[in-house]
Amino acid sequence: MNLLRTAILLAALTALFAVVGLLAGGEAGMLIALLFAGAGNLFAWWNSDRLVLAWHGARELGPDELPWLQALVAELAARAGIPTPRIYLIDVPQPNAFATGRSPRSAAVAVTTGLLELLDREELAGVIAHELAHIRNRDTLTMTVAATLAGAISALANMFLWFGGMFAGERRDNPLGAIGTLLLLLLAPLAAALIQFAISRTREFAADRGGAEICGNPLWLARALEKIEAWARRTPLPTAELHPETSPLFIVNPLAGEGGIAALFRTHPPTEARIRALLDLAREMRIAPPRPLPTHHAPHRPRRFGSVPPTRRE
Repeated sequence: MNLLRTAILLAALTALFAVVGLLAGGEAGMLIALLFAGAGNLFAWWNSDRLVLAWHGARELGPDELPWLQALVAELAARAGIPTPRIYLIDVPQPNAFATGRSPRSAAVAVTTGLLELLDREELAGVIAHELAHIRNRDTLTMTVAATLAGAISALANMFLWFGGMFAGERRDNPLGAIGTLLLLLLAPLAAALIQFAISRTREFAADRGGAEICGNPLWLARALEKIEAWARRTPLPTAELHPETSPLFIVNPLAGEGGIAALFRTHPPTEARIRALLDLAREMRIAPPRPLPTHHAPHRPRRFGSVPPTRRE
């Protein structure tokens, strides 16, 4: 179902792109805008892992650093059937994580020190498995296609808005007229962004399910999401505020403020909805929670990130 939703949303972006191009500038303008937007996104896709990791001050772990974490990632990657990704550490207090890379062979997983301090071993396994599911599903490629189409729509709209697109309605074959075409050019980039964010939300649900299957217990990821959400809302991540375009990569939105009109631009589904889906999956797998999940109470951090997280006792 998630794959179907993603395909429908990508088709909607393609259709919106075609409508804007044909009404505003005809086939020639549409192809020119797609060429420039595609070239820009191709560069971003090829260099995305290096750029994103550099923007967030991530450093790659050495062969002898945090051996327990490297062993955990290697074990989960083997379960997922993908090569072990490179592991990066971001020295910030907000608990969060993301995956990046063009393909499973060039992938990297980055975790924050705040995440290592906050979660126990099972919860951390759930988070790592979620990121490995993104890698296995090639979500980076999916989001690049979405970004290419959304960027092409914006480029096309801006091009013809400033260079004659507002008069495209004067063409006899344009059913919208000049005013309708102008409104379309103004609203199309907004519509494209909304569809792009909807694709991102859809991929998060798929990665949650895939991650739960990789680690073997949906409750581990559910507990982790509850904790991360509680801490992330009260702990800023300055690098994410400087580069908000990277927020869809994180397991939980690292940006402050999602209420009101901002909810339309969510890059992630509501955490409560994700937890409910994981609880439903746990029931399908006949895994009963040993105790109620936390209810938005941020726990204290009893250890340094370099120590081995304890395995939760049932």
